[in-house]
Amino acid sequence: MHSPPHWEFEGQRQFIVSAACFEHAPVIGKSPDRMTDCESSLLELCEKYASVLYAWCILPNHYHMLVKTDRLAELRHELGRFHGRSSFHWNGEDETRGRQVWHNCFDREIKSHRHFWATVNYIHHNPVKHGYTDKWQDWPWSSAAEFLERVGHSTAEKIWREFPILDYGKGWDVD
Repeated sequence: MHSPPHWEFEGQRQFIVSAACFEHAPVIGKSPDRMTDCESSLLELCEKYASVLYAWCILPNHYHMLVKTDRLAELRHELGRFHGRSSFHWNGEDETRGRQVWHNCFDREIKSHRHFWATVNYIHHNPVKHGYTDKWQDWPWSSAAEFLERVGHSTAEKIWREFPILDYGKGWDVD
């Protein structure tokens, strides 16, 4: 489910990149500091390997990012390294050496304008979908508040209505 084949692409393209903790265990969400550290690490990787980071959301047991990059293979490689480092560190903190923290990385190319905006909506709505908050802009480990500030409430509402998420992610983004 979270480890489909990775395709090789050339040129700047947009992708949704996601990863989940093994068996959706809330390992990232053990503490607010861990959530913040995970977010900081992922944003730093995107700064190095993506030309644009459009949207992101870090949840207690998975994350999503919408990026534009021509370095997807390098980004995936560095995410794998981050997964290894964070697993080692968090397992030490939790005194659970040997526990599998991450399940893998999922990436899919964005196919259209509609797919892009539905993905933005999906990522920003994810904390609401999983019951962590009532309003997507209130989730602190997300680009949602920044997005709302940038585009304004009326534009964000228009994007939400015009590009609904419907069954987006059904079956692979579950608790």
